[in-house]
Amino acid sequence: MTIDCFIPYSDASTTAEVAKQFKADGLSGKIYVLYENERPALDTDCEYLPFDGSLKSSDSMRLIAQKASCDHFFIYTKKDALKLGQRCVKRFSRAAASTGAGWIYSDLHQVKKGLSEAHPLIDWQIGSVRDDFDFGSLILVKTDAFRKAVETMDCCYKFAGLYDARLKISETEQMFHLNEFLYTEIEDDTRLSGEKQFDYVNPKNRDVQIEMEKACSEHLKKIGAYLEPSFKSVNFGCESFPVEASVIIPVKNRIKTIEDAIKSVLMQKTDFNFNLIIIDNHSTDGTSDLIRKYAESDSRVIHIIPQHDDLGIGGCWNEGVNDARCGRFAVQLDSDDVYSGNDTLAKVVNAFYEQNCAMVIGSYKITDFDLNEIPPGVIDHKEWTPENGRNNALRINGLGAPRAFFTPVLREIGVPNTSYGEDYALGLMISHDYQIGRIYDVLYNCRRWTDNSDASLSIAKINANNLYKDKLRTLEILSRKKRNGLA
Repeated sequence: MTIDCFIPYSDASTTAEVAKQFKADGLSGKIYVLYENERPALDTDCEYLPFDGSLKSSDSMRLIAQKASCDHFFIYTKKDALKLGQRCVKRFSRAAASTGAGWIYSDLHQVKKGLSEAHPLIDWQIGSVRDDFDFGSLILVKTDAFRKAVETMDCCYKFAGLYDARLKISETEQMFHLNEFLYTEIEDDTRLSGEKQFDYVNPKNRDVQIEMEKACSEHLKKIGAYLEPSFKSVNFGCESFPVEASVIIPVKNRIKTIEDAIKSVLMQKTDFNFNLIIIDNHSTDGTSDLIRKYAESDSRVIHIIPQHDDLGIGGCWNEGVNDARCGRFAVQLDSDDVYSGNDTLAKVVNAFYEQNCAMVIGSYKITDFDLNEIPPGVIDHKEWTPENGRNNALRINGLGAPRAFFTPVLREIGVPNTSYGEDYALGLMISHDYQIGRIYDVLYNCRRWTDNSDASLSIAKINANNLYKDKLRTLEILSRKKRNGLA
């Protein structure tokens, strides 16, 4: 099997060393060095290609498709030093020959702050349509499949070219994950997982997101999973409820924060009746006693300790929303966060009637424990549009907060009994039929502190979370294809 290699130029010593490694490891084809400004001259056999400086642009994809001369080619997506593992090229080549896959990637090691650690990846599936799916930085691509993908590119993307290409390849080709650690890369982004997760809603990345949304929407149309903006109407008077709204707080061992959350609910000013349902998931740190004190002094506070001892956050939500005392609308608040004002609940309920939706999602502000704003600040998800929001929802990793639901719809669907992704699952399932309403005012303060569940996650936990959300996307895509008569 013949294989080319495309490497973005960094500096003479780094790029030359990467090229030499590929040759020493048995690369049979050409090494193309992509440079942006002055043509480099390396002490190794390479061909030099001027490009626009981005391996994510459509122009770069067309350049690679034009120049690739072998059956397959490697594309290295970083400019940092790369260290090939033992028989790296041969193992990739063997996987390509055995599987016939159009896109092959492997596990790797990452060097962070001078230390090398294993960085396993997850298997691609039909629901792996998010633009931040981690393939690592070294990918082997079947040239014919890549050319066909590039030939069908209708747009000239500045940021979404590589994303568009791999989506198109996935429509007809296998995407194969080789579970071997075949190379080592340098990872410069050493931020904690809790910081990285907001990149896609950063206003500075808005132009990127617009392109990514377009590429994803076109892919969904191609595979039969795109939904036109047609929604069921919601009949809010279909049944009676004891109160108009219930705030639901699942909690376990949050003695340091739960009282602030309770107070922020009880201070709400409304022209309707509401209550607070707290599902105390068998706390052992004094949280239960504190909740009990409030329940005894204020009839609006309902303290539930589930009989089940195997509940995640989603299971606790099921306990609350299926309680006979739950109101017409079930409104979320996490046990370590607080509403930003006394009109939050009123705004949420009004949004249901004004937008005729089965789910409402607000905006929030990231703060430290003392409620001082910290980067990235306000998270408002203004990328959402009523026309295409539910399609774009398959590309991104979250829909926003706080979330609220029309109780009959939530009871019918049910909440997955997990402690991660249950909110995203609900958003996908509800948006399948109903419009999701949005509020772009800040409704609550999301406090970041050391005990946040997503503040700093291991690679194993990140992979587990991403795998689960990809599975949710797979289920939704298959459901949509069936709805569209294509399954």
